[in-house]
Amino acid sequence: MKKADIETAPCSECGGQLEKKYISQEFEREGLKVKLSGIAALVCSKCREIYFQPGGADKVAEAANSLFRLAQTEKQHKHGLTAQICKA
Repeated sequence: MKKADIETAPCSECGGQLEKKYISQEFEREGLKVKLSGIAALVCSKCREIYFQPGGADKVAEAANSLFRLAQTEKQHKHGLTAQICKA
């Protein structure tokens, strides 16, 4: 689906309207938590289903996996890691 198509399409779950928002998502793996904030997404105004632009979900997963690798390398197992996406 093209970028323009996803921004105007209704929610595939409930038919609600999609709104552009900046969200946070938390991931947990083997007791370690990482959080990404400031992620651009489309969120359904009714059911809160989250949609990303094409390729966006893969980039979010890649960023979360990088944080997990960093935490394991630095042995930060007792604390969560947070990444903030900021505009330059």
